[in-house]
Amino acid sequence: MSELESSPSETQRARVRLEKLSWLLDDAVRIPGTQIRIGLDSIVGLVPGVGDIAGLFLGVGIVYQGIRLDAPRQLIAKMMGNLAADTLCGLVPVLGDLCDFAFKANLRNAALLIAHLDTLEPRAQALEPRYRMLGVLVLIALIGGSMAAIFWAWRILLAA
Repeated sequence: MSELESSPSETQRARVRLEKLSWLLDDAVRIPGTQIRIGLDSIVGLVPGVGDIAGLFLGVGIVYQGIRLDAPRQLIAKMMGNLAADTLCGLVPVLGDLCDFAFKANLRNAALLIAHLDTLEPRAQALEPRYRMLGVLVLIALIGGSMAAIFWAWRILLAA
């Protein structure tokens, strides 16, 4: 039995976790004198290379919640696409930092999953175990690919 099938209170707890995590990652701090809000993802993203990987690891927590909650495959794929776009954009110096301020992949992913939780009826399309594993493997590949791209970029910069 999935977590969502156990009780409405389980769904409510999942919703609160998603709201707190996405707020912390994308919206926790208001830049003084502006209406712009940033979170931990934007702050760690300022560290070249390593910050983007750290932001990816933090964002994986929301995607993992979707996998754990048996969200539909299409929703998980869309969430991973948002996270991949945020990470890949973040690898570009300066533009990546602006992307972190504007795109807010974690808030988007949490909103997608919360909207799904709000429309839940009895399980219609739960993730099969093989798709859960595929989702985890894709996240690992995304992290590994990002790390390889950063390593490659640093080698080129150091060789120049």
